[in-house]
Amino acid sequence: MKKAIICGYYGQGNAGDEALLLSLIERLPKDIEPIILSGNPTLTTKNYGIKSYSRLDIIKQIISLGKQDYFIWGGGSLMQDVTSIKSPLFYASLMKLAQLKGLITIAYAQGIGPLNSPLTQWITKQVLKDCQGISVRDKGSAKTLENWNLSYFIAPDPVWALSSEKTINISLLKAPLIAVNVRQHCTLTEQKLQLLIESIKQLQKATKANIILIPFQIKQDLSLCQKIEEKLKDNCQVIIIENPRELKGIFKQIKMLIGMRLHSLIMGASEGCNCFALSYDPKVSQLMQELDIKGYELKSFPDKSEQIFNDLLTIYNNSPTLSLEKRKELEKLALTHEILFDVK
Repeated sequence: MKKAIICGYYGQGNAGDEALLLSLIERLPKDIEPIILSGNPTLTTKNYGIKSYSRLDIIKQIISLGKQDYFIWGGGSLMQDVTSIKSPLFYASLMKLAQLKGLITIAYAQGIGPLNSPLTQWITKQVLKDCQGISVRDKGSAKTLENWNLSYFIAPDPVWALSSEKTINISLLKAPLIAVNVRQHCTLTEQKLQLLIESIKQLQKATKANIILIPFQIKQDLSLCQKIEEKLKDNCQVIIIENPRELKGIFKQIKMLIGMRLHSLIMGASEGCNCFALSYDPKVSQLMQELDIKGYELKSFPDKSEQIFNDLLTIYNNSPTLSLEKRKELEKLALTHEILFDVK
């Protein structure tokens, strides 16, 4: 059996990245055995029943594989230097090692950038040009690869096609339900957070809706969710869901999502929610533009809660962000990333 090392930001408690991993595993051909790079190999193996290794051990795995085996950058924004320059250097080093070993190297459903450093731009271009296959998930990444004269194809984020499970009971709160996903970020200042909370209070009063607060990464999201819960006091609940399929399935029960994280919006929109985006990152802005999802850039957040409330209420009262036909189309297109596994 062939083997495939899947390299990404896994085992870090980020539901979006875990959803990307599951999406990839679902589409991996049956004759390819996955081996996962994880920040918590024990937990990854326990959750998914597949081999998983830490950073140092994954290097040994790369060295042990043969030319019929694969090295895959799993989906997501691995090559970006906004968080740290160390991250793209690490992932690029693993890719180059795999290429030197003669493995089949694939960049799968990537979001390229932002890359602000000329060094990380050059390194990313060099490792990508030696890949046997590249797919990207947004037009911004596609434009970058076009500027570098690299071959690629574009398809929606794989999480659009992730199978969902409706197993979480949130009957403590009755419909209609509004979900809120926020995360810590410098663009979500305390003043903006208070304006958002006040607007949600007004929206709750106007719609008689109950509020579900959903952290996607505990260490960055939970404290803010709890702060909002304390301010709202009544008819709200923080729900922690670690299984990505169950997390996606929860949105089947929700009428509207106010979301910061990219994959909260993808999951919400794919399950028929009315979505309102709070963009802290170009990848969220790109999704808003491509799918006409309404919302705000947090850098230019309104300074009046009444305006925010009115904009939220408009989305609440509208039809779902995406029609069923459009959702089915995106799901079908998201499956095309698996074409990359046909390369030899």
